[in-house]
Amino acid sequence: MGSASPSYKGHRYPVEVISHCVWLYFRFPLSFREVEELLLERGVIVSYETVRRWCAKFGRSYANGLRRGRPQPGDKWHLEEVFIKINSERKYLWRAVDQDGTVLDILVQNRRDTAAARRFFRKLLKKTCAVARVVVTDKLHSYGAAHREVMPSLEHRSHKGLNNRAENSHQPTRQRERAMKGFRSVGGTQRFLAAFSGISPHFRPRRHLMTASDYRAEMTVRFAIWEQITGAAGQPAKA
Repeated sequence: MGSASPSYKGHRYPVEVISHCVWLYFRFPLSFREVEELLLERGVIVSYETVRRWCAKFGRSYANGLRRGRPQPGDKWHLEEVFIKINSERKYLWRAVDQDGTVLDILVQNRRDTAAARRFFRKLLKKTCAVARVVVTDKLHSYGAAHREVMPSLEHRSHKGLNNRAENSHQPTRQRERAMKGFRSVGGTQRFLAAFSGISPHFRPRRHLMTASDYRAEMTVRFAIWEQITGAAGQPAKA
């Protein structure tokens, strides 16, 4: 993958156990206690608090490793913001995806005004290190004002019906939000979604467009990439 795997120095559990816990938590709508139970069924005794620390420490690192291995994003970006409840307060989740549905960046903010749109645009450009050909948004006026200031040379299409790609990308987050019974803090939500938006889509190819054999072959490749970025691929096989 062209980048070093995370350091596991000081951890008494092998990388296979750590990476498997992180995969379970971010891939499926499971709680830390449910991950603990699944590991116990396999004979691995680990506390849910340890699982939580592993996910906090390695989740973002794994997600960044997966992103570095992806090709350059497409040149058509879809931006969308939706409200989420964090500790019973309304916040806004800003998300950008390309025309293939690849998540480019996310940002949790208190508002959805021009300053918030401007902040997200600048973060998006810094994160992707790329420039789009077209930016597609809904009809929120804040997008137009921020677009004219931050990326005036790009074509901006503002139409509700054109932005289904971004709207659909919020569905996994909504499902996870329900499973977690809501988010607790802005910082925790940002950290979780930054890892979740990098790990979960990696294991969600467009299955409806594939035959069963093609899907299994694709998932085999994706699991091999996961082992490479977590460092599990270099570990000796257990008898």
